[in-house]
Amino acid sequence: MATTKSVPAKNATKKSSGNTGKMKDSEFHEFFVDELKDIYWAEKHLVKALPKMQKAATSEKLAAAFEKHTKETQKHIETLEQVFEQLGEKAVAKKCDAMQGLLDEADSIISDTEKDTFTRDAGLILAAQKVEHYEIATYGTLRTFAETMGHDDVASLLQKTLDNEKDTDEALTGIAGGFVNDKAAQE
Repeated sequence: MATTKSVPAKNATKKSSGNTGKMKDSEFHEFFVDELKDIYWAEKHLVKALPKMQKAATSEKLAAAFEKHTKETQKHIETLEQVFEQLGEKAVAKKCDAMQGLLDEADSIISDTEKDTFTRDAGLILAAQKVEHYEIATYGTLRTFAETMGHDDVASLLQKTLDNEKDTDEALTGIAGGFVNDKAAQE
């Protein structure tokens, strides 16, 4: 009987502390903030890389998608700054090795493909979707971390960014499947 009583008490305590957001000094909270710094760096560097990808695109539709996502990425940066503010943390970027690698790969695709080809566009879409999938995984996990710690306002902001990243990924899939891949296959 003692075991039965202690289990609900532990669960009740855990659930209660998760809903109050009183984990600020915990290792988990510090890990969460560290990962926010990582994605903050990623977004700040992506917003600089997207115009280069836009310029390299052959298709006007793909170039427009990169231009649109550049504006959205700037909003993601602003949202992350709001997240840091709500958490009482300074918005500081920490180098994201994963994003650096993905952006280096995008540069390689540009240099390894011929200008004004749909093969280049197919490669740019591949690179951009790799970035989107990284961001989707990161924002989804960070949103869940925020929910776990009771930071519902932060979780809501991260969810909005996550939804936007998913929409961008779907738009890129539409461009690839709509005509880019077929034209690339004919080159």
